[in-house]
Amino acid sequence: MRILTTLTYYRPHYSGLTIYAERLARALVERGHQVTVLTSRYDPNLPGRENRDGVQVIRPHVLMHISKGVLMPTMFYWAWVNILRADIVHLHLPQLDAAYIAFICRLMNKPIVLTYHCDLILPKGFIHSIANQVSHLANLISLGLAHQVVVNTLDYAEESAFLRRYLPKICAIPTPVELVTPTQPDVEALKRKTRLEPGQRIIGMVARLAAEKGVEYLVEAMPEILKVHPTARVLHVGQYQNVLGEEEYAHKLRPMFQALGEHWTFLGILPTAELSAFYPQCEVTVLPSTNSTESFGIVQVESMACGTPVVASDIPGVRQPVKMTGMGRVVPPADARRLAEGINQVLNHPEGYKGDVNGVIKRFSSQHIAEEYEGVFQELIKSRKSSK
Repeated sequence: MRILTTLTYYRPHYSGLTIYAERLARALVERGHQVTVLTSRYDPNLPGRENRDGVQVIRPHVLMHISKGVLMPTMFYWAWVNILRADIVHLHLPQLDAAYIAFICRLMNKPIVLTYHCDLILPKGFIHSIANQVSHLANLISLGLAHQVVVNTLDYAEESAFLRRYLPKICAIPTPVELVTPTQPDVEALKRKTRLEPGQRIIGMVARLAAEKGVEYLVEAMPEILKVHPTARVLHVGQYQNVLGEEEYAHKLRPMFQALGEHWTFLGILPTAELSAFYPQCEVTVLPSTNSTESFGIVQVESMACGTPVVASDIPGVRQPVKMTGMGRVVPPADARRLAEGINQVLNHPEGYKGDVNGVIKRFSSQHIAEEYEGVFQELIKSRKSSK
């Protein structure tokens, strides 16, 4: 199959959505398909075209950034050219360009699969408000035109007032998860960064420093955790400086981090192998997300695949990995006290949160997820041909 994938940001941009798209594209190439990714040249230093792991990446020029979105004057042209060549088009939402791309697909009678990752909820402000409205309109048009809609979990779709109306054409395919086996140099590199000391109770967090990740609730939970576990320490992996659109949020939290001192350490973005070495160093990882911009949480499945339990927010989609595996606890969102209780319970009784690690690895592997997508693509192409 010739698959055209479109999304606003692609690697090397770092987010759950871009990681998902990259893993899926790469796995589909390994299964013998031709995958082209049409995305933004959000950083002018990036090449306009390149081959990444067998995936052809095309990045139209970005004229300007609007909130977390981008304006690309030539995107329409590149979409038209590449839709002509494709057997199927795969859209990743949120994506402001998705509406007209879906419309072009309909004009050319090309089947459309749309993966709806999460809602877009931007901070308050005039520009953000306009971007929210434009994104919502693009979502409405794209979802209406799509032939098949994929979500991470039906739980998320069924609880969403927005997605509920599209349930007849929605199917659930979970997020692909990949972990590599770290080498001894990888482990040593991680040790130099973490500077772990004997007796420390390590709490892991893997997330951008962004408002929807609920970082402040883990910060606020730490005093209660430290009462029970005085050596508790948070190792925070992910981008924490110059996060697009989150400068005010970071400024607000800075004194809170400083107050925790040695009990909170930022590690930044880790290489893949070091991240695989990171999870086993943690006794628990935390995903305290607060709203529907988080629909699943790849990082919690990565943690479980390394045998480390998770404390996650009890919100649609995000609560599902813990419920599916039993490897952790779910707690109310935006509640520092209950978050502290959940973390303390896991630290106190780790034996109660063991699960089938091999089963987790198999269920969420990129090849398994790509096989499910392949089935959706083939069935849709077949049905479109038979209806001509």
